[in-house]
Amino acid sequence: MAKDQTGTSAEESIQISITQQTSLNTHERVNSSYSGDIVKLEIGYSKVLLETSELMRADEVGLVHGGFIFSAADFAAMAAVNEPNVVLASCNCLFLAPVRVGDRVTFEATEHQKEGRKRNVTVRGFVHDIKVFEGEFKTVVTERHVLRLDLMKNVEN
Repeated sequence: MAKDQTGTSAEESIQISITQQTSLNTHERVNSSYSGDIVKLEIGYSKVLLETSELMRADEVGLVHGGFIFSAADFAAMAAVNEPNVVLASCNCLFLAPVRVGDRVTFEATEHQKEGRKRNVTVRGFVHDIKVFEGEFKTVVTERHVLRLDLMKNVEN
């Protein structure tokens, strides 16, 4: 792996950037091949880099399927909230430009509203200086893991 002028590799820089500010407390097992790598993590902010690959190809021309773009944006939003039990409640998003196999998409997520257990996060994705994605993610932080909540407890038969 190539080292920069300080003798630090890119991988080490990523780890240093994450651990100096805060550590990832959510979605720790997300597959970075499909959802990107966190390159910066701070309280209420994350930056995720998605390197698109042949596995993401949707057609013969090289268009990347939007599901991968959304996945990386969602991962960036969850990391910005960074609560162990954060889940997506809704999203309003725009796919502004096509992404091609081989493009590197940088997503920046900023938490901008907290109201009780609700968190709103804005996510923007760029290829170079071109904005390719923008979304408003509404999330909820639950007491326990969403799959361990008794959602049927108060429902009458």
